[in-house]
Amino acid sequence: MINALLGKKTKNDMRDLAPEIYRQRAVIEGYPVKPITDAEIKDYLKKLSEVLGMKTLIEPVTHRSELYGEAAWIHWETSGAHFYAWDTPRLFFSVDIYTCKKFKSEDALEFTKNYFNATDIVHRDF
Repeated sequence: MINALLGKKTKNDMRDLAPEIYRQRAVIEGYPVKPITDAEIKDYLKKLSEVLGMKTLIEPVTHRSELYGEAAWIHWETSGAHFYAWDTPRLFFSVDIYTCKKFKSEDALEFTKNYFNATDIVHRDF
């Protein structure tokens, strides 16, 4: 990320077209112990906003696809987060956080792991 912020490009980085605009991304994925409901997703996104100190502009929006499972989004003043949950082919969730405000991804990871009692969880910062 440092190279991207400096405008340098390496094999794994892309050139930063707007270095004057702060952006932070994190992806968290894991295995929940049970299927995740619409109500749990909404509650999770509201509480994640509090954990990260984000100002919510709208309540979480959710949608269920019979083929792919649950999807959700929350809009923050400084961007937002997307949430995806599958029941099949396995219990699995993926959270994409994108914001123009600094946050501690470790806080998001720990909160997410505890909220869903994840049996296995991974994350990556961008």
